[in-house]
Amino acid sequence: MRRVIQLLSLVSSNSFFVALWRRTIYQGSLKSICVPILNCYACPLARTSCPIGILQHFITTKSFPHYVIGVFGTVGMFIGRWACGWLCPFGLLQDLLYKIKSRKIKMKRGFTISRYVVLVILVIVIPFITLESWFCKLCPQGTLEGGIPIALGFLGEELKSQILSSPLFYLKAGILVAVVLLSVFIKRFFCRTICPLGAILGLFNRISLLRLGVDELRCDRCGRCREICPVDINIYEDPNSPECVRCMECRKVCNRNAIKLGWK
Repeated sequence: MRRVIQLLSLVSSNSFFVALWRRTIYQGSLKSICVPILNCYACPLARTSCPIGILQHFITTKSFPHYVIGVFGTVGMFIGRWACGWLCPFGLLQDLLYKIKSRKIKMKRGFTISRYVVLVILVIVIPFITLESWFCKLCPQGTLEGGIPIALGFLGEELKSQILSSPLFYLKAGILVAVVLLSVFIKRFFCRTICPLGAILGLFNRISLLRLGVDELRCDRCGRCREICPVDINIYEDPNSPECVRCMECRKVCNRNAIKLGWK
């Protein structure tokens, strides 16, 4: 069911199929809708906008981001980081990449603090100073959905030559390749170490209406939850951890029915 919902989210967010023969980017009213997933505005098929891109737009124009803060607050208060586990297309890609047979690497939890550094420095401080949306310029999701189609000539030869002559494109492509490769070996590498959207929504996990709980009398701490967890955590240690994407895979493998999901 989760895979089906992830695929439906991918298609519904990128359903401007007219772009395939018009060779243009959707600019309709739906593009003003901010959804709680990374989905690049520059993608020719995209019908909605990325909240991190909108946040940077407000920052670079020195305007207070009432709209995007409202979206973060509303989504976060109701479901916390649930969208990361069920809706985000880049999360789906990482889940599939990790299924590739290879030697797996367990990443120390201390590294996950880096996504807060990315949020503060690359999403807020540097854009405020330079008036440029630097996270969007470097985002591997944006490169995949927007940069590569443009580089392939999807929007015309003029834009193709412009992007291929820019050193920034090759830096972005290098970041994308690195993230893809690391995601084969490390569970959701981008989500856990880079994604500023996950950093924001994760802060709401402890106070959101949607709650996870563990029955300590039933739980025998067997570790099966961590084996299946896409962000590699023991859910019994902290059921509402900011790391948790609330995919609920742990409930499927718990043979003692110790993990509960409900509303506060």
